[in-house]
Amino acid sequence: MLTTRAPAKINLTLHVLGRRQDGYHELESLVAFSGAGDTLSLTPDETLSLDVAGPTASAAGAGADNLVLRAAQRLAEDVKGLRLGRFRLEKRLPVAAGIGGGSSDAAAALRLLARANGLAADDPRLTAVARAVGSDVPVCLDPRARMMRGAGESLGAPIRLPLLPSVLINPGVPVATAPVFAALGLQPGASRKGAGHCDIDARPGAEELLAALRKGRNDLEDAACLQAPVIVDALAILRAARGCRLARMSGSGATCFAVFATRRDAVRAARVIRAQHPEWWVNTAVLR
Repeated sequence: MLTTRAPAKINLTLHVLGRRQDGYHELESLVAFSGAGDTLSLTPDETLSLDVAGPTASAAGAGADNLVLRAAQRLAEDVKGLRLGRFRLEKRLPVAAGIGGGSSDAAAALRLLARANGLAADDPRLTAVARAVGSDVPVCLDPRARMMRGAGESLGAPIRLPLLPSVLINPGVPVATAPVFAALGLQPGASRKGAGHCDIDARPGAEELLAALRKGRNDLEDAACLQAPVIVDALAILRAARGCRLARMSGSGATCFAVFATRRDAVRAARVIRAQHPEWWVNTAVLR
């Protein structure tokens, strides 16, 4: 059995530059990853199957639309004689939450299949399949902090971030991505002025990074808050927590994150939020 983690993807920033003629939105996003995530295992076999367990298994589903199966089937089309197998997904991340849970699962499936079949990690067929399966899958193939541009197909070099003690919270409300982007009202070919992202060094210091993050934003935050007003509450709670240095929504929501001065501050804030909102998903993490 082969096993790998499928970590949560966190958009520290998310700038929408415009909308391309093909309908996709042009993005610039500094992406980091959390220690929190799902776990995917593969037992090589002649047939392909998926078993999903864990706290959020029912929302993820194990049918043909699960991105793990879609990624495996697509890779089998491109790599003749690919050995498949039985996947088991331990699903812990919330679904439709803006943290790339399904995309990270799909990327994990591609990594496991590559190991089982002796494919190099940089095999171009893996990248091609990742792009075909979903816009967030390519950045999750090698889950390290980096800039993501375009519709997710253009990836910068890895960035060595300082450790960022954080709290992730999801209020339990799924947010559909398409309506959030649609609320921006951008027609194909349209661009947004002043939407560019500041430069990020390959190895920024903590204060330097926080200053850059404060200059950034998530352009989907307002639209997502209209769709799920509880996001406003989640952000307010994080910003009011002692030691919070930055709070923002990730992706198209509804998961929000806060960066804290110390791990102790993050742990204390998470404990208080869990006590106040036991129905929410609350996780302490170190983003990297």
